[in-house]
Amino acid sequence: MRQNIVVFTGAGISKESGLSTFRDSDGIWTKYNPDIVATPQGFEADPETALMFYNEMRTAVAQAHPNHAHIALAKLERAHNVTVITQNIDDLHERAGSSNVLHLHGELNKVTSSRNRLDPRCIKELSLESPIRLGDLAVDGSQLRPFVVMFGEYLSDMSKAVRIVKDADIFVVIGTSLNVFPANQLLNYAHSETLRYIIDPNDIKVPNGYRHIKNTATKGVDIFINELTTLINNIYTNDGFD
Repeated sequence: MRQNIVVFTGAGISKESGLSTFRDSDGIWTKYNPDIVATPQGFEADPETALMFYNEMRTAVAQAHPNHAHIALAKLERAHNVTVITQNIDDLHERAGSSNVLHLHGELNKVTSSRNRLDPRCIKELSLESPIRLGDLAVDGSQLRPFVVMFGEYLSDMSKAVRIVKDADIFVVIGTSLNVFPANQLLNYAHSETLRYIIDPNDIKVPNGYRHIKNTATKGVDIFINELTTLINNIYTNDGFD
């Protein structure tokens, strides 16, 4: 009984791989000013500082490894149709084996034009081990920048993400602060009959209709999968398929 499972992930799932979150008390934005390193205006004014910031992040991602939660979600594809929608700009879902990943906020292992980040001619992969250097140019002649969504920039894949969530049989939210607009609005598009979960170890305001698994990503994913397995087994039993 294959289910359409949509998983929406945030920085909390990659935290257990050693990557810093952005909004925790010891997160990235306590050490860097996002106005300088994470806005188009800041990048234009001081590209050297911004590139230093992103190159540090690229190095950290290169050295990180998928954790149990990433791997367990990838293995779910053996039995179900799984789509991962992530706010994360790392590639740990893909390295774990997930084959259907939508990056809402871009990907650190790609670069693009600083003049027009959505120009398909300029978007290309760049090994995480290779720094983006001042003077590296896109095909349009502009400075290369990471293919990520900076503050104030348009989320080009948001409408696609909404369509995916609307079609979910099961919707699972893992490790996101739910504070980032408009990505946090995805929770409003899951159908009322969809099974809905939030996996997060913190005391958070849980929307109506969501079951809160108050645990880390690596432990919470196992709880979710066990509940899913029990539910499907019960359906088979009740329908006389046993």
